[in-house]
Amino acid sequence: MTVSVVIPSYNEDRVIAKCISSLVTQTKKCEIIVVDDGSTDKTQSILSEIQIPNFKFQILKQVHHGPGAARNRGVKESNGEILVFVDSDMTFAPDFIEKLIKPIELGESKGTFTKEECVVNWGNIWARCWNFNLNLTDNRRIPNNYPDTAPVFRAILKKEFLRVGGFTEGVGWTDDWSLAKKLGYQSSATNAICYHANPETLFEAFNQARWIGKNEFLSKSFVHIAFNTLKYSLPISVFVGFIIAARQIVLPVYSFKEA
Repeated sequence: MTVSVVIPSYNEDRVIAKCISSLVTQTKKCEIIVVDDGSTDKTQSILSEIQIPNFKFQILKQVHHGPGAARNRGVKESNGEILVFVDSDMTFAPDFIEKLIKPIELGESKGTFTKEECVVNWGNIWARCWNFNLNLTDNRRIPNNYPDTAPVFRAILKKEFLRVGGFTEGVGWTDDWSLAKKLGYQSSATNAICYHANPETLFEAFNQARWIGKNEFLSKSFVHIAFNTLKYSLPISVFVGFIIAARQIVLPVYSFKEA
């Protein structure tokens, strides 16, 4: 089956080229569609310089509307029977797409995700502490005991995506959860290996934590929202962070110079 990979990109000039490079070398050939969602950095300039001979590669541009709108726009221009959605700061093992779509090609699933997602910036102290804060002691972003289904789709049959009208737009980074809600079912697990970045600064960690607190799919009620708002407030985050750091022996491992 033919595959289209859709990549929403907003101010990702540091990482977009690496993402595309690791898709070009996949064992399963694919069409690559990058949707520049109104970037104000050098993303568009970098994309314009990328040349991939004998490869289906499209660059689309739109006013900034968020990742959901960018993904939907990419799908409209896609030709594949299977859609794959990745982020600009991701890179992939050479057989990532092959393993990710295998259950779909075999008719065992309509959509998949992967449990083999690793932290690419594990050497960064904040990226490592982010995992420790989630009680993950190694560079895996998803724990070994994670269920075999998930509300996020990395790959899905295009006809299923179109049947429900794609992602809900205008809901920020919760858009990728909206598809499962509209479909009425979740994706199934694969062992496709990919690499994703954790927050690298205290500011990025704070913004990520704030997103978790506001995520309507994680915070399903006012009680959940209030609890997460308190849990991820600065004083409690600092207090809990020091306890976890001490338990994981982070502070002795990293000197202040290395940090």
